[in-house]
Amino acid sequence: NLLEFLPEETVQSAVVFTGEAEFKTPVPDGVYELADFIVRVKDCTTEVMSQNRLQFCVGRIETARLAVSGQTDIEHIQSLERRHGSA
Repeated sequence: NLLEFLPEETVQSAVVFTGEAEFKTPVPDGVYELADFIVRVKDCTTEVMSQNRLQFCVGRIETARLAVSGQTDIEHIQSLERRHGSA
């Protein structure tokens, strides 16, 4: 919602796994192991926004994010557990 002014195709979601992750099923689109993600990013050569627009977007996200703290981490984990159950 913070970036609603951007065309939909400007922002792409990605999930990146590092370490020893092994997929037991086919890997869905938008999910990468780190090395594959690096290749994907390097292949993206088309500029989709100016440096000024990018800085504006980063500023919007930074002003809306929660404080970086141990308490925020605890609250995030508790929220996940309420929504998805504890592990």
